[in-house]
Amino acid sequence: MNFQGSALLAIAWVVVGAGAGWFVRWGSVRLARLEEFEDGEKLEPGNRWWQVYGPPVLSAILFGLFALEIGSFPILVLRSVFVLILVQVIFFDLEHRLILDRVMFPSMAVALVVSLFGNPWWAGIATGLAAGGVFMLLALAGSAIFRQDALGFGDVKLAAFMGLLLGPLPTIRALFYGVFLAGLVSIAIIIWRRSMKGSIAYGPYLAAGALIVLFQLPQ
Repeated sequence: MNFQGSALLAIAWVVVGAGAGWFVRWGSVRLARLEEFEDGEKLEPGNRWWQVYGPPVLSAILFGLFALEIGSFPILVLRSVFVLILVQVIFFDLEHRLILDRVMFPSMAVALVVSLFGNPWWAGIATGLAAGGVFMLLALAGSAIFRQDALGFGDVKLAAFMGLLLGPLPTIRALFYGVFLAGLVSIAIIIWRRSMKGSIAYGPYLAAGALIVLFQLPQ
């Protein structure tokens, strides 16, 4: 595809991304209203500007970048679907400190099917199990040592999804990026608040790391 064709596709894909991002926001609102805890409390979606406009704006930007980078349209469509999943995780976890099973389990199933076309076919499965297992151990160790959830089980499922989607070495890079970004944000929060108290949601930063590596994957 020539430069003009790539540019036109990127512009069109930005529009598609914005629309898909609005759908992600709409779907997240519906999922939040469906989510109910043992005490009967339900999640209420926020109306801050970043909560409302963040998903469509970020999706539009990412769709445009992926369209400029990826020459194969089927691969572009497939990776754009995974972009939307990760965008949903970022904003929903930032807003509610929650990664939904209703999102992760279907996403893991799709990533599993895609991973079977890799070489070797079992690499994605093995990486998903390994990443999920490591984060499970970290979550259990954090609960035992600190008597609180250092990592949520949503992060465990997100790590397994990343392993299925990205494969061995890319998953390691993505997790490194995610931990690095989370560390930077944690330091910034400590400096801002002048306090070591508090915690952050790790899901958004792990998802951001996955997005970076997904963009770098060969076609």
